[in-house]
Amino acid sequence: RSYRMADGGLWRPPRVCDDYRSEWKHCRSLGNLFHHYYTYGELPSCKQWKKDYKSCMEWEKLKSNEAKKALRESEKKRLEEQQRHLPIWERRTNPPTEWHLPLSDGKGK
Repeated sequence: RSYRMADGGLWRPPRVCDDYRSEWKHCRSLGNLFHHYYTYGELPSCKQWKKDYKSCMEWEKLKSNEAKKALRESEKKRLEEQQRHLPIWERRTNPPTEWHLPLSDGKGK
């Protein structure tokens, strides 16, 4: 039984199942737990990585449409989250015009 996409290609999970497993293991690692708690004041939730790993394995074994849909939605949400964070600094192509002048000492003249 073949699972073809609209464009004729076979559907594959966005990542290899081992990638989801690795992300889940990393999320639960002591170093990551410490870093996340120190940075955000709370422990990370690793539930989504575990769910994605299980969905991926279900897709690989049973070709379940529910698993396919769950993976697609999870990756879509993950990409939207990444795109929500805009760069903090403006990218320059040239140095400021007065870059060669001495810096002020912060004392008013």
